[in-house]
Amino acid sequence: MTDKRLDARQREQFKRLAWPHRAVLLRTARYLTRRDNEAEDLVQETLIKAMNAIDTFHEGTNMKAWLTTILRHTHIDRIRADQRRPATVSLDACTPMELADDGTEVGIHDDRWDKPDELLNRFEDQAVIDVLKTLPEHTRWSLILVDVEQMDLADAARVLEVPVGTIKSRVHRGRRMLRDRLYEVAQRRGWFDDVKATEGSSHES
Repeated sequence: MTDKRLDARQREQFKRLAWPHRAVLLRTARYLTRRDNEAEDLVQETLIKAMNAIDTFHEGTNMKAWLTTILRHTHIDRIRADQRRPATVSLDACTPMELADDGTEVGIHDDRWDKPDELLNRFEDQAVIDVLKTLPEHTRWSLILVDVEQMDLADAARVLEVPVGTIKSRVHRGRRMLRDRLYEVAQRRGWFDDVKATEGSSHES
């Protein structure tokens, strides 16, 4: 898995602390990449880097955040190295002004989506992944860390190297953006009629 020679202690430390998080890394990578094989490659490269740097990890701190930081930097490096992908996907290229521009259309369906949690539960993972990929890169990262991986705001801020207040703002706006896009999918599937019918029958009984 790596060309760096590790001693038994380092291998044991990596296996005990880092390896159990592989599934979490793979899930995050699937939300970031276009294909499953890309996600697998990204996670493999991340774990190789983590193994080679295992001595820099301080036991007792957040291993998932440490690994996710490596995953993030690896993802950015891959984007920059691939000339076929747009340069604007880089996290460094995202600015608060981009969020402000998006904000003019955020929440346009808030008054028509009375029970978002009920509808969100009806989406399969792939539908959410597809919609997440339409969001700005920095917004997507914030939602993945806080809502998908259940990372606290402080750890998410450290991973993304931004203030906690920025994470709060991105998550708040990102949730509304996600809800807007999922609303459109739900509408195409006719789910709102289903919800209204269910509510009507419950009132009659």
